[in-house]
Amino acid sequence: MKPTSVTGKLWLITDENGKLISNIDTDMIFHNAHLAITKIEEMGKHTFGNLKGWEDFPVKCGKGDIVMVGKNFGSGSSRQQAVDCFASLGVSAIIAESYGSIYKRNAINSGMAIIEAPEITTSCPFQNGDTISVDFTTGKIASGSTKFDAKPMTEIQLNIYKAGSLFAYGKELVK
Repeated sequence: MKPTSVTGKLWLITDENGKLISNIDTDMIFHNAHLAITKIEEMGKHTFGNLKGWEDFPVKCGKGDIVMVGKNFGSGSSRQQAVDCFASLGVSAIIAESYGSIYKRNAINSGMAIIEAPEITTSCPFQNGDTISVDFTTGKIASGSTKFDAKPMTEIQLNIYKAGSLFAYGKELVK
């Protein structure tokens, strides 16, 4: 069973002014030129390949790292690869002020740990490269004495995450 909290290196996905980038769509996350890739383990190397300034993210990102972005992350298409590419890299959690509705549903159903952090774009207390801890049950994000309150996962989201996916959770329910 997956842990209900994670600790990892933080990647603040920022623009040239150091502000968290909002409205990152699924084409910026995983370009449509790579849609023929069907193996999750091959998707990671294309993560953010169409996001200016972040094309080299896959070679810098490590297993267990945590990604933080602005508002409306994953807007656009229902492209599942835009979720799976982070799983391929071993990203342990994505934190955003908000998510595109289809992306949010795909991520939850896939068992990806996503956290909503209202107002993170205007009051982010963390620095790129910080080691942070995220508690999915309380929504607490911390790095040393620096803390930020996000929304905890809902009970159903937490159950799907811990099971590994919506399908795995459904199998648990019928046992």
